[in-house]
Amino acid sequence: MSEKSVEQYIVKFPKNIQEITVDLHHLILNTSSEWTEEIKWGMPSYSIHKNICYLQASKNHVNLGFYHGAQLKDTYHLLEGTGKQMRHIRVKRVEDIDEYTLEFYIREAIQLDQS
Repeated sequence: MSEKSVEQYIVKFPKNIQEITVDLHHLILNTSSEWTEEIKWGMPSYSIHKNICYLQASKNHVNLGFYHGAQLKDTYHLLEGTGKQMRHIRVKRVEDIDEYTLEFYIREAIQLDQS
């Protein structure tokens, strides 16, 4: 996906949500050099062999979502959602982005993809 597509997605949201989305976008991209990034279901989606994670922005928060989140260990008790497969971490403020912790979840999701 071109950087322009991500920008087109992000620009629709309030400034604080744009900042959170940009930070999470960079965090995801910095976690692996193998990502395929595309807009799926109207939001940035990241895959390597299969769908791994996505960003879903709204006017009050951004979800860092995991397509197979129900299989993650949830070591830090941050995952939300009750669906059969998907889980997400809700981020309401830039200050809430703990890169180490979020990277932990992203790396675990990548490992699931490769198993």
